[in-house]
Amino acid sequence: MKPKTKPARIALLFEYATLNGGERSMLACLDWLRTQTADFEFVAIAPGEGRLSESLASRHIRVIPWTPANGEAALIEAIDLADPVLLHANSLAMGRLTGRLADQLAIPTTSHLRDILHLSKAAMADLNRNQRLIAVSQATRDHHAGRGLDPDRIAVVRNGLDLELFRPRSSEGWLHRELQLPAHSLLIATIGQIGLRKGQDTLAAAAPEIVRAVPDAHFLLIGERSSTKAESIAFEQSITDQFNEQGLAPRLHRLGYRADIATLLNEIQLVVHPANQEPFGRVLLEAAACGVPVVATDVGGTSEIVVDPVTGRLVPPRDPELLARAVIDLLQDADRRATMSLAARQRALSEFSIDRAATQLLEHWSNVLENWRTATQLG
Repeated sequence: MKPKTKPARIALLFEYATLNGGERSMLACLDWLRTQTADFEFVAIAPGEGRLSESLASRHIRVIPWTPANGEAALIEAIDLADPVLLHANSLAMGRLTGRLADQLAIPTTSHLRDILHLSKAAMADLNRNQRLIAVSQATRDHHAGRGLDPDRIAVVRNGLDLELFRPRSSEGWLHRELQLPAHSLLIATIGQIGLRKGQDTLAAAAPEIVRAVPDAHFLLIGERSSTKAESIAFEQSITDQFNEQGLAPRLHRLGYRADIATLLNEIQLVVHPANQEPFGRVLLEAAACGVPVVATDVGGTSEIVVDPVTGRLVPPRDPELLARAVIDLLQDADRRATMSLAARQRALSEFSIDRAATQLLEHWSNVLENWRTATQLG
């Protein structure tokens, strides 16, 4: 009887303890991969406390505690303890770190690019020391390749979803009851980290015009602020202040972090994503998969998800007037929303399944490992 081959171990390096889009996208890939292949196993190097570590523990994925504050020496110790065949950074910042350490490691390193940022020459040099860079959208790849990252190292793997978890369901009215709102209220949700890049202040500025045209409109602010910078704190407060100053305080409902997005989406009428910068918004995928119409700003990789005017509407960033007009048009046209819902779900089924995303990611890891082993043998 042929002995079983020990699975190769991949270590995943996480920066934050939070459970936001980048972390949830990686966990979705791991969930699928662990049901499909016995060739690999996974270990996480991540903050030892918080929602991410709790989610990893619930999946019985080992967590080796480490944070950026612990420094590079401690990270090398954590990598030695993990004993992987490959180290993957789940964010651009961690990709810089794996790149800087690449010469000290006896394994290949790869990294996700989940941000569209203007990088310094030093940052690009660090990232270019990784064997492969995984951009979450063509827009993300083009941005970085056009500014100095090695285009031959950058592959595009768009995020995917569990399309059985995120799917259309009949509304049961439980969210209206939770918020103590009449059943005829129209719920507009913006979902994601609260911060300057997500542009929730543009929706706040558009709210008065929306309410004048659609008196039953209510606004759900879903998500948390992770940054402790003064400007981020002031930004979050400004959203509440705008609603208060406009006499719309009863229309703003702050739901904070929610673990039930997959079912919550089925209870709302519209998702608004007013981001000023967006590499590839996971919430747009989730809305599409659940058949919820979207109004989003045409930035970054958003147009790779939302097809205007087929699966949603795209408007320029930082333009409350045009945002309000698009929201009003959809809220006043239930038939159009229904048509968009069907088209969005079909696009999610054809383009954004988790098996497609996870398979592509695994292929890149396998390719990097094969090239590394060949180079090592030749060396």
